[in-house]
Amino acid sequence: MTRILPLSAVLLAMAAPVLAAGSDSTTPPSTTSTTTKCEKGQVFDEKTAKCLDAKSEAVTDDDRYNAARELAYNGKYDRALMVLAAAENQNDPRILNYKGFTHRKMGETEVAMSFYQAALKVDPDYILARSYMGQGLAASGDLAGATEQLEEIALRGGQETWAYASLMNAIGGVAVDY
Repeated sequence: MTRILPLSAVLLAMAAPVLAAGSDSTTPPSTTSTTTKCEKGQVFDEKTAKCLDAKSEAVTDDDRYNAARELAYNGKYDRALMVLAAAENQNDPRILNYKGFTHRKMGETEVAMSFYQAALKVDPDYILARSYMGQGLAASGDLAGATEQLEEIALRGGQETWAYASLMNAIGGVAVDY
């Protein structure tokens, strides 16, 4: 059952401290890091302090995921997609989610939604995918769909997370789309 929150509830939730949300592992990455300084198709390896080809066996999917997040948050969408394409596990919900995030940022909403749905098919409890999907729905005017994702995040114990707070802000009309 879809329930739209009254504006007063949205505003009250937005006034709540977001500090707890900042401790969630789904917070945006730093925008001042090192992969952005690497060449296209490379990721920064902290162990060697060098840029490595994203397809290198020395680079893990965790490394690729972190590098793609960094690139996407810095507006380097084509580079983020190259790194994500190099992931060994293309069904990792994190990889699928960031493909969605990147495509959404590129204005390809339908493609983004298909990646979010694929991520949620693998892991229905992946609240970051629900948050990003909801933010995309809110931006396209589907507040009922966005609210449904917000409720799903809450049902899955995510009310004190960055994912919940950022979607709540998006539904409330505050420009906090990460």
